[in-house]
Amino acid sequence: MKANLRPELLQMHNQPFLHELVTAVAAPASVLSAPDGQVRRDGAQGWIVADVRHLAELTVVVDDRQPVALGHRQEDPATLRFVSAARHLGDELTEPTVRVERLRRTAPDTLRETITLVNDSRREVTTTVSVRLAADLAPILAFRGGERPALVAPTGAVEWAVGGRVTVATTDRAPDHVELADHARLDWHLTLPARTRVTWTVTLTAASASDDAVFTAPRAGALTAALTSADANLTAVFRTGLDDLRHLLLADATAPDDLFAAAGAPWYLTLFGRDSLWTARFALPFGTDLAMGTLRTLARRQGTKHDPVTEEEPGKIAHEIRRVPSGVDSAVGLPPVYYGTIDATPLWISLLHDAWRWGADVTDLLGPLRRALDWVLSHDDFLAYQDSTGTGLANQGWKDSPDSIQDSAGNIAAAPVALSEAQAYAHRAALDAATLLDTFGQPGAAEARAWAADLNTRFRAKFWVRDAGGPFPALALDAHGAPVDALASNMGHLLDSGLLTEEESALVAARLGSERLDSGSGLRTFDGTHPFFNPVGYHTGSVWPHDTAIAVDGLARTGHAAVAAALATGVVRAGARFAHRLPELYGGWAEEDGPLLDYPSTCRPQAWSAASALVFVRAALGLSPDAANGTVEVRPSQAFAAWFPLTVDGVEVAGRRLRITVDEAGTASVATVS
Repeated sequence: MKANLRPELLQMHNQPFLHELVTAVAAPASVLSAPDGQVRRDGAQGWIVADVRHLAELTVVVDDRQPVALGHRQEDPATLRFVSAARHLGDELTEPTVRVERLRRTAPDTLRETITLVNDSRREVTTTVSVRLAADLAPILAFRGGERPALVAPTGAVEWAVGGRVTVATTDRAPDHVELADHARLDWHLTLPARTRVTWTVTLTAASASDDAVFTAPRAGALTAALTSADANLTAVFRTGLDDLRHLLLADATAPDDLFAAAGAPWYLTLFGRDSLWTARFALPFGTDLAMGTLRTLARRQGTKHDPVTEEEPGKIAHEIRRVPSGVDSAVGLPPVYYGTIDATPLWISLLHDAWRWGADVTDLLGPLRRALDWVLSHDDFLAYQDSTGTGLANQGWKDSPDSIQDSAGNIAAAPVALSEAQAYAHRAALDAATLLDTFGQPGAAEARAWAADLNTRFRAKFWVRDAGGPFPALALDAHGAPVDALASNMGHLLDSGLLTEEESALVAARLGSERLDSGSGLRTFDGTHPFFNPVGYHTGSVWPHDTAIAVDGLARTGHAAVAAALATGVVRAGARFAHRLPELYGGWAEEDGPLLDYPSTCRPQAWSAASALVFVRAALGLSPDAANGTVEVRPSQAFAAWFPLTVDGVEVAGRRLRITVDEAGTASVATVS
C-alpha cells in the first residue's frame, strides 16, 4: 500500500465486498463471516476490535470435511446462530441426522463461539471436530485496500501477539489435540450415542497495550423507544434500526458517560463528525443523551490551530477520529485525527440548537458554539473545500467519492468546490446560533443573521439553473464559480434550511418526487437519465436511506407530505429485502429494471441508515418540540395513513417520556409515561 495515493482510492479500489457476508456487532467490535458461519481468511472476514483484526480465521470442520450450511439467523445485532449438516455421518437418509450448531456472541472485547454437535441419528457416531484459528492482528487499513496481511504465529498458550495487540483463545472443554503452525488447530475426538449432543465454547479475548485509544464501549445504553404500526415493515425496520443503533454506541474514553454512534461496521466503527451528528439528530425525539454526548465528544476535539495536513482550523469540527494501534504507521491513509469536512461544523451547531429545543441543557457548550460559529462566519464567500495536500479527501461533503460531483455532461468539478447542501447547513447554522446567542444573552446574533441573509441572496443568484423540466438548485459551484448542473439528491438537504422560498421548495419537492430521482425504493443520489448514472455507483445513482430521510424530514416540514410519504414508504418497503436492516446504500434502479441489490461494499449495520426510520416516524407524526413548556406538538399527516394506527413509546421532551397514539383516522393522543 502506497501512502502517497489518495485515501479514498486506497479505500475503494479493490476494497473487499461485504454484501454476501453476515455481521455481528457490539461496538467497538464486529465479526464478519460467510453465511455458513465460517470466518475464512478472505477479504474483510474476521473479528475486528477497535480497527484491529484480532482473528482472521475461525472455521469448524468435521473429519476434515466442511459441513453443509442449512441456514443462519440473526438473533440480535451481536448474536448469530448457524446450523450445518455433517452429511457423511449418521443415518443414510436424504435429510441430515448429524448437525453442527454454532452460537456466536459478540461483545466489545470478547467473541464466544459455542459449538454443538447434535446426533439425531439412530446410531452411535465417532468423529473429530476441528476448530482452526488464525490471526494477523492487522490494522483495518492493511486489509481494507484488498491486501492480505501475513499471519502471526500463535504461541503454545494459543495466543497471538504483535505490537502490543494480543488475541487469546481459551475453551471450556480441553481439546484432545492442539496443532500450532501459522495457525492453531484444536481437535476434539468425540463419540456420541444416538440421540445425544455435546456442547463446548471457544472464547477469544482481545487486548491491546496501546495507550492512544480514545473511545470505549459504553457503560450504559440509550434509546429505549418502541413502535407498533399497521405497516409491519415499518415496525420491523424501526425495531431493527433501534437495536442496531444501541450496538453501534461508543463512549468517549475521557468522559465515559458521553455516548455517540459509531458510523458503521466494519469500516467506520469509530467517531465520524458528519455521520455521528446526523445520527444523533435523527434520534432526537427519543432523548437528548445521544445528541449531547456526540456534541461534547466532538467539542473536546474542536480545532484550535491551522494545520494543512490534517486540515484542522480554529473552531472546526473533526471529520474522522481513529485509533492508531501501537507499532502501526500512521502515515498510511488519512491522519488519525482528520478535519477534512466542509459540513460537520454547521451540522454541530444545528444539532446543539435542536437538542436545546428538545429540552437539553446546552450551557456548557456555548464556548464551542461561539468558536464553531466564528469558523462558519469566516467564509466571506461560499463554504468551499479543496484538498491542498493531495493525500486528503478530494470531496469533503457527504458525497465524498472521487466522481460524486459532476455536471450534466459527466465532467468532474474542479476544486475548490462549493456544495449546495453545505450552504444550506451554514445558513441554518447561522440562524440557529443566533437563536441560542439571543436566548442565553450572548452577543453576535445580529452578525450571524446578517451573514445568513447575505448568503441567501448570493445563493439565489449563483446556484439556480434550468433544464427542460424547469429551474432547480445546482449540485455545486466549481473552481470557476460555474454551476455543476447535474440533477441530484443533494437538493433535498436544502429544504427547511431557510435558504428556499415556498415556491422554490415546491420546485425542489416536484423534482424529488419525479421518476428521475425517486427510484420507488428511495431517493437516487443521481438523476436516472444522467449519462453516467450507475444504479450501484457509490454516489452516482444508488439509494442511501439517510439521504432519503433528510429529504423526507424537509419535505414534511415544508408542506410536501405526499412526496415525503412516497419516499419514506419506498425505503421501508425496501427494508424487507434486507431483513429489515437498512444497509448504508443499495442499488437505485426501479423494481421493474432488476432486483434490489446491496452495494457490494456496503456497511450494515450503519448508524444513519439504522436511524432513518426514526425520521420517517417523526415526519408521519409531525412532531415539533416546545421544551420551554415541556410539550411537543403532534400533527399526523394523512399522507402516511397506510402506517396508521401507529403507537410510539419513548418520545421525550424536556425529560418527560410520552406515548403517542394515532388511530386509523389519523387522530392523535398523547400520554405521559412514568
